[in-house]
Amino acid sequence: MSPDGLRAARLRSHLLTAPAATIVDAARHQCGTQAQELWGGRFALSARVAGAPTARAVDAAFDAGEIVRTWPMRGTLHILAAEDVDWMLSITSARVRRSAAGRHRELELEDDDFSRAEQTLRRVLASGGLRRAHAFAALTADGVETTGQRGAHLLLALAITGVVHWGATVPRPDGAPATEQLLTLNDDLPTQRTVAGDATAELLRRYLQGHAPASIADFAWWAGLPITPARAAAVVARDDESPLADDVLLDLDASGRVVVAEISAADATPDSLLALPTFEEYYISYADRSRVASDDVRAAVGPGRNGMVRAILLRRGEVVGTWTRAGELSVLAPDLASRDAEAALETWRTHAA
Repeated sequence: MSPDGLRAARLRSHLLTAPAATIVDAARHQCGTQAQELWGGRFALSARVAGAPTARAVDAAFDAGEIVRTWPMRGTLHILAAEDVDWMLSITSARVRRSAAGRHRELELEDDDFSRAEQTLRRVLASGGLRRAHAFAALTADGVETTGQRGAHLLLALAITGVVHWGATVPRPDGAPATEQLLTLNDDLPTQRTVAGDATAELLRRYLQGHAPASIADFAWWAGLPITPARAAAVVARDDESPLADDVLLDLDASGRVVVAEISAADATPDSLLALPTFEEYYISYADRSRVASDDVRAAVGPGRNGMVRAILLRRGEVVGTWTRAGELSVLAPDLASRDAEAALETWRTHAA
């Protein structure tokens, strides 16, 4: 299989060479854009939309309720099209709850804490969203302790059970892009998408739509699912019970059926450098990242011991450098000139201005 052809196909799937028309179209297509850092998820969406909209334009989509930020997979914040929250949580939330149970015991969080927190937040959010600090203050006033990481884990637990999400942004006095969102009840979400048939198979199709070519193992990692239900989803989505190795690359055919990927060596990727943010889906959303980054590059990008994944520079679909919002560059390819890397950050500066 041609490495260049695979990268070209992934760049198209990720909308990085074939951008969407609108921000919500991009969010819907990706079915989940990783966004531990609000600025990073916002920039990731912008990179996938024609015209590379500004941070304020993405904020407007949050404010309109078209997109939201919540924890659908792996206990990790993602941006979703608002219509996709319920059905995705129906697949992934039980796994996230089990994964968090040990940490909840360490924090001495019990069923009564979650129940009282839900009652409080349903009451105080009924008249509109609240900033994190104000939501925590309301919990504390009702006798629900939020110190340490207790508050964060209470919000995570209530989000994955479909009670709250991060919605509209908090305006800043200087008019700069937002750095905070309002905690909002899921009751305020727009009409939710319904999925006919096997929902996990549909999640696999949606994953491949925005990430193919990718394997069953990649999907299981991304969705935070055990490999067994991921394999079962592939059987349904392929309509084929023949054995399929977990690392075989899959794609969607013209009818939307999952098939084994066919990648042409003739596919080409653009030479221009592309700056992408922290926790970028093109890099992070696969169990096997070796196809887009060498061993040394993966060590530099992460995830590191603290879980951080650095912002990256792409050339022809390969990770060749890292960067920071302050403009600090680390060139990881010997033939990459620093001036070219610096030029690639102009898209970020325009987006964030």
